[in-house]
Amino acid sequence: MSLSPQETFLRQLIANKIATTANQRISFAEYMDLVLYHSQQGYYTTGAVNIGSEGDFFTSSHLGHDFGELLAGQFAQIWGILGHPKPFTLVEMGAGQGLIAADVLTYLHRQYPDCFAALDYIIIEKAAGLISKQQQVLNQLNIPGLPLSWCTFEELSDHSIIGCCFSNELVDAFPVHQVVLENGQLQEVYVTTVTTETNEIHLGEVIDDTSTPQLNEYFQWMGIDLYSGAYPDGYRSEVNLAALDWMKTIANKLKRGFLLTIDYGYSADRYYLPTRHQGTLKCYYRHRHHDNPYVNLGQQDITAHVNFTALERQGELSGLQTVELTKQGLFLMALGLGDRISALSAGNQQGQAIAGAQDLIRIMGRRDALHQLIDPTGLGGFMVLVQCKGLSLEKARSLKGLTIPPMA
Repeated sequence: MSLSPQETFLRQLIANKIATTANQRISFAEYMDLVLYHSQQGYYTTGAVNIGSEGDFFTSSHLGHDFGELLAGQFAQIWGILGHPKPFTLVEMGAGQGLIAADVLTYLHRQYPDCFAALDYIIIEKAAGLISKQQQVLNQLNIPGLPLSWCTFEELSDHSIIGCCFSNELVDAFPVHQVVLENGQLQEVYVTTVTTETNEIHLGEVIDDTSTPQLNEYFQWMGIDLYSGAYPDGYRSEVNLAALDWMKTIANKLKRGFLLTIDYGYSADRYYLPTRHQGTLKCYYRHRHHDNPYVNLGQQDITAHVNFTALERQGELSGLQTVELTKQGLFLMALGLGDRISALSAGNQQGQAIAGAQDLIRIMGRRDALHQLIDPTGLGGFMVLVQCKGLSLEKARSLKGLTIPPMA
């Protein structure tokens, strides 16, 4: 099967990079960074990324406006907890197609005008293709004086943010190192190339000593004893060192406020279970997932689950306090998602009775979307990590999203 120009370009680029190294190989983290974030042909950088029900994957924001609106309500409360600062800065990191930003800005403008008047909404996005899509969506908002801008972390001053930094399904797409336990030693997965007689470039793996002592230190830091005898030979998993640098950067930019990280993942003891011997790395292509990261280069997503214990501990080392680690379903229910379901179940939406079959179909579709947001086997099982800086834990734990929702 012939390759697309994009995949041909990336294969040649990777082959050239490998050829310049002493050992004729690059780490899997370097490879993953190239195919996802290369400035010209990476999956996220180009227009190849396709998010939504018909795309490679979809996120909570694709199930209607409720997810963003509920978050907006939480942000309005945070503004109050922080003493109504002006500016009140919301920093969305990795904004996808801009759907959450659109819903948050619209809802705050409509329901919390005082908070909106104080707002400074910043999007941090490294993928040029996604920035273009975000601008297309957000330029359609009919809101005068929209307090919105794009920038990089480097353009933000240290200790300048009073507000909330947040991300939804971002950390899972950071490049990860892949490690393997072989003959009782921690080894690393490297990517190399084999060129056939017809000059076709094939990608393959080699296993060798780790590229950095940080990988061994990581497991010691997590309290995971890979040499206990519980882990089988060939045990394979991932280490996300990029997430630790990301956490340090955010903590340095935040002066006072919160960090919300929403993603799929586990605590360290569950992430590195001996029975999870193939790790968590997955590829998504046209809404199907598979395990081969060496095909569809630049045209498929590659992700790994998030180790939330590492984010908590790195945050604490960087000056943040861990407020709570909860499930998305519980978080959204506490923010009022249950009330929205109840209103629909009662045949009432925003005070208007069902008028006919079309209304019924629409309401049933929306109710299904709301249930997907809290489904414990799907999006509802995602984790929400809440961290703070410059606040007492007592005040930080007053977040509405962390309260126990009343029983129906």
